Amino acid sequence: MSSPLNIAIVGLGFGAEFIPIYQRHPLANMYAICQRTPEKLNAVGDAFGIEVRYTDFDELLKDPKVDAVHINSPIPNHAEQSLKALRAGKHVACTVPMATSVEDCLEIVRVSKETGKKYMMMETVVYSREFLFIKDLYEKGELGKVQFLKASHQQDMEGWPDYWPGLPPMHYATHCVGPVAGLLKSSPEYVSCFGSGTISEDLAKIHNSSFAIESAHIKFKDSDLAAYVYRSLFDTARQYRESFEVYGSKKSFEWPLIEGEEAVIHTAKKEEHEIPERVTVPDFAHYLPEEIQAFTTQGVYDVADNTHLSFTQGSGHGGSHPHLVHEFLSALVENREPFPNAVQSAEWTSVGILAHESALQGGKLMYLPDFENA
Repeated sequence: MSSPLNIAIVGLGFGAEFIPIYQRHPLANMYAICQRTPEKLNAVGDAFGIEVRYTDFDELLKDPKVDAVHINSPIPNHAEQSLKALRAGKHVACTVPMATSVEDCLEIVRVSKETGKKYMMMETVVYSREFLFIKDLYEKGELGKVQFLKASHQQDMEGWPDYWPGLPPMHYATHCVGPVAGLLKSSPEYVSCFGSGTISEDLAKIHNSSFAIESAHIKFKDSDLAAYVYRSLFDTARQYRESFEVYGSKKSFEWPLIEGEEAVIHTAKKEEHEIPERVTVPDFAHYLPEEIQAFTTQGVYDVADNTHLSFTQGSGHGGSHPHLVHEFLSALVENREPFPNAVQSAEWTSVGILAHESALQGGKLMYLPDFENA
């Protein structure tokens, strides 16, 4: 591709974090922004020097200069906006989750195939420095045979926007499903989930879901592996934690229990007291173009009076933001599937949706659709 890709960012809360990354990436032109509130739109546009501005998403899609949209709107809008953009001939990057129903996940996969436009769910954990560290160990063979995977995402969502209160925990599960499915790029076949505990009545009635915690086992297709994931959003005492743990025949990796502590590597066949070893997980900025390497450790929301909860609670999402941008742009320029692509994004999102349905039915096995052949 001879000229940079014209990128439009939709939603300027969390979405503003990505503006300077696109502005400095050699493959991108940070072309347009879209926000329903004119005051917010103009404030961000003026701050970053972006001239093309839209308050109407449909009008943005009519702009022939837009090559791709990066959607950071509220969860209920993800599927509708992704489908509109794909049908308008735009490539799509979308924050998690892909959709709120399995049917919409299937439709996004179908439309991406029909239009030939790329879709990438911007799952932060699979580009966090911890995941990249584990991936590096796996690809070098240091883990040996992977035997089991485990992940969690626990967070207190009190005070978040109005579509969050009472949300079933597994309806926002991609941060723990993504890494367990993504390390070996395995396709989930079925899931079984149990709900545990209760949230306050005023929260429970919003989505007719009372579970404080949902925990699920995922069985992978054509594999001897299973994974365990668990989620909580309300009325559970826990520091924010997105964890990912892998148990291999040679080495295993365990996420720190408390933010700021070091991870642990267990190495087999050593003296018992020598098996565990604390390790400092390195940064992986060297994977990126020099122009955006600094964004693995800093960003728009480092400023104390301009902080977004998802960034501060998530410790900057493990330095993932520039890696996500680089993967999306590189996939478009190289005309290849991004990671995660539409099928993988649908699988990771649908595991959570079906896990909640399983919990409502006492742990019933719920099989995923065949997204690959949708």
